[in-house]
Amino acid sequence: MTMLVIENLSKGFGDALERPLFERVSLRLEPGESVAIMGESGVGKSTLLNCIAGLESVDGGRIRIGTTELTGLSEDARAEFRRRALGFVFQAFHILPHLTLAQNVALPLWLLERDETSADRRARAMLARVGLERRGDDWPRHLSGGEMQRVAIARALVHDPQLVLCDEPTGNLDPERAASVLELLFEGIQDAGAIGILVTHSHKAAAYADQVLRLTRAGLVAAHDAWPIDPSAPTEP
Repeated sequence: MTMLVIENLSKGFGDALERPLFERVSLRLEPGESVAIMGESGVGKSTLLNCIAGLESVDGGRIRIGTTELTGLSEDARAEFRRRALGFVFQAFHILPHLTLAQNVALPLWLLERDETSADRRARAMLARVGLERRGDDWPRHLSGGEMQRVAIARALVHDPQLVLCDEPTGNLDPERAASVLELLFEGIQDAGAIGILVTHSHKAAAYADQVLRLTRAGLVAAHDAWPIDPSAPTEP
């Protein structure tokens, strides 16, 4: 079974010993589990997500996903591992305007060199799961923000990733669309048996995860003031 293990991770600027961003970050998650990470602006939440994805180096500690020690891989090996094992959902959607919806969702499968017919079939099945059946041949310009993020969720899950990383995925959406997108996202992560990590400023978004942690300079701590929260409660001002 795929497990995420982070032990004593540290990251800093310049001389990391003199300008630490965060230190002693440890986390352990099982398949199907999700965590929301909150914290003050500038504490390094997105940087932590990039470190877990192997997009940024770390100054200390280790990250293991399944049997893969990510911190010990070369840059090329990390890129190959990302294509195969990770899914991403960002605030800015990153839907390519020159590709149809089905082609956008099929991108991770193309990168894994799956044949075109099976990739298209899988992409359209994922679009149906997020409520966009029969929209595979449409162009992104015809979509609302909520629909764009549904496409991004389908793309993040289409290749059965082991770990799904989400950075403020509802930051550009109104509360009603945000709730719908979050339900789809966490349902998809759980159904796939993947591990989900959500970075967010929103307590309402964080409430959809199994646990909520707060990132501090000294590591991850329980965010008692952010849990439990009723996702159906009125939007915060």
